Amino acid sequence: MSHGGIIAYYIVMAFVSSAAVFLGIILVIFCRKKPVESEESLPVKISALPYTLTDIDTATDGFNHRRIIGKGRLGTVYAAFLTSGDVVAVKRIDPRHVLSNAGFGFSTIVKSLSLAHHPNIVPVIGFSQAPGERIIVMEFMGMKSLDFHLHQNYEGSYFLDWGRRLRIAADASRGVEYLHEEMTPNIEHGCIKPSNILIDVNFCARVCDYGLSFLAPQERRGLVGYVDGEFWGERGGVCKASDVYGFGVVLLELLSGRTNEDGLLVQWAVPLIKDMRVVEVLDPRLVIPSDMKPLVRMAKVASACVSNSRENRPSIVQVAAILNNLEMHFCF
Repeated sequence: MSHGGIIAYYIVMAFVSSAAVFLGIILVIFCRKKPVESEESLPVKISALPYTLTDIDTATDGFNHRRIIGKGRLGTVYAAFLTSGDVVAVKRIDPRHVLSNAGFGFSTIVKSLSLAHHPNIVPVIGFSQAPGERIIVMEFMGMKSLDFHLHQNYEGSYFLDWGRRLRIAADASRGVEYLHEEMTPNIEHGCIKPSNILIDVNFCARVCDYGLSFLAPQERRGLVGYVDGEFWGERGGVCKASDVYGFGVVLLELLSGRTNEDGLLVQWAVPLIKDMRVVEVLDPRLVIPSDMKPLVRMAKVASACVSNSRENRPSIVQVAAILNNLEMHFCF
């Protein structure tokens, strides 16, 4: 090959190589673009399954009183064994609430609630309805409520040290934040209190009984002390701000270890927190930590939740951000 031919050959090869590199870059950029998700690739949310009353009756052994694992303002909860072998929690709504809400679209609302899936909530997985009966089937947590651990368990102080209490607060805030902000439509809980926060075997907190206020809109029992004063007014009722109030009360119970009889806990704790006498609020069963800053911050958040009006109250997003930060950066 002549000298000129050799030069031409190398020029052609250089061009081909450059073109290959250029095409390779284009392919990489193209492949890195996020593909449009097809319907098949999107996560599937399965709504609550319908069960016959016979199915539920069999699963609960005829609503045997020995299967009762809890009672609340809306009804009684049973441990149930489905024919599939799964253990679930069955909430049997009190008949008086069923009769007063006969016209509501029970199944439609429950199906909507069942689309909520988050590590810090208790999933709704089924329902049953018949004349005089309304039943909600939930995932079985296998553990007691925060109310039990704080106020009924004599070893509560051993199980719920400051680290676990802070984790429970952060967990529950994430659950409520998910309901308030990430569900479409947004879900307002309606009755946030320790008995509606369950603790699983890993001491992870999960919020339950969300979105069920439609079943007992006029029922005061179980609500007093966990909703704000505006709740009872003409323009009151369930809203995100009333949920934040209830969450603030939960924080005060975690800090103090005291129950909230008729809202008296708020009246006692808030003045102490505002006067920076947080030590006097803390649960006397636990040793006061050397670093008080996380508990002081948590107390201030609780005070902001319960002492401000609805317009000036922090959102659960703000509350969760603070509690998540405390959980991540502080050790007790």
